[in-house]
Amino acid sequence: MNTYITASAIKKLREEKRLTQLQLAEQLGVTAKAVSKWETAKGLPDISLIEPLSKALGVSVTELMSGETVVNKNTSANILLSRFYVCPVCGNVIHTTGEAMISCCGITLPPLEAEEPDGDHGISIERVEDERFITLKHPMTKSHFISFVAYVTTDRLQLIKLYPEGNAETRIQPRGRGYIYAYCNRHGLIKTKI
Repeated sequence: MNTYITASAIKKLREEKRLTQLQLAEQLGVTAKAVSKWETAKGLPDISLIEPLSKALGVSVTELMSGETVVNKNTSANILLSRFYVCPVCGNVIHTTGEAMISCCGITLPPLEAEEPDGDHGISIERVEDERFITLKHPMTKSHFISFVAYVTTDRLQLIKLYPEGNAETRIQPRGRGYIYAYCNRHGLIKTKI
């Protein structure tokens, strides 16, 4: 992603919106010459114009900054295509049901890539009455812990937040086949089929 709006992005998005430089300039309260300078990389829009410029071009600020519009081609969300994002600043956990451009605390977040559990991150699943008891063989110290456990099936998501110095365990309501995800703050996301 570019660190600031590029000339080609402004021109491309303006043309897709079928606006002339003059029409865009009038919407923003600037001159057509200013828009021309932006599109020829001889100048940049003032920071105060970024939000109005994105609205005039019919895109989000993120799309304007990247120069790529996000098109929703998903006619029916598939929750098994779940993606998880974790903010390294605030620890916010974000879930999507497919590809997305996510940012938190001013940082664009990459989706977490799930790995199979290894010896240090084993997941144990026991049937207890009508629930499943999930236990992770993992330390839960302040500096190394499991942040969350998620159970994803074709029609729902159960996300359970865990905390340092607590237990690396939880109970879930089984709703058919799916996946268990667990996020280690040091080693990343692990995934196992249930």
